[in-house]
Amino acid sequence: MTDKPFWETKSLAQMTPEEWESLCDGCGRCCLVRFEDEETGEVIPTRAACRMLDLDLCRCKDYENRRDHVPDCIKLTPQAVEHLSWMPKSCAYRRIHDGRGLAPWHPLISGDPKSVDRAGMSVRGLVFSETILQDVEDAIDFPAPEFAEEGPAEEAVK
Repeated sequence: MTDKPFWETKSLAQMTPEEWESLCDGCGRCCLVRFEDEETGEVIPTRAACRMLDLDLCRCKDYENRRDHVPDCIKLTPQAVEHLSWMPKSCAYRRIHDGRGLAPWHPLISGDPKSVDRAGMSVRGLVFSETILQDVEDAIDFPAPEFAEEGPAEEAVK
């Protein structure tokens, strides 16, 4: 028996569904409309969020049925994480896959779901629903490259 938490002893593929789901910190960064720069290949997030993102809770409005509403919504799996280079560097799934462990602001570390907001990692209050755009392509006018980055220094959690 080990005293280490599951994310330090298991690979993503070994986690139970409950453990897997608990890794999501609720930042909402993966639910942003993104564009790929055709010249550089860089994927740039925008301030436009998926129509299914509850902007107050930073959670999907209908997670279980989200693909009925947004057919191209990505189903995140251990195998998919490896190929989704656009996932935010701060994402727990990406961090675990890359062997970096969880960030100190992650609720599983801090014990407080609000630590995501305090650390400046949540999109809460910083984005809008894509539904206000005439065309989703208009989101390109609202780039937010900072949402692809790792985030603020660790002391921001305190």
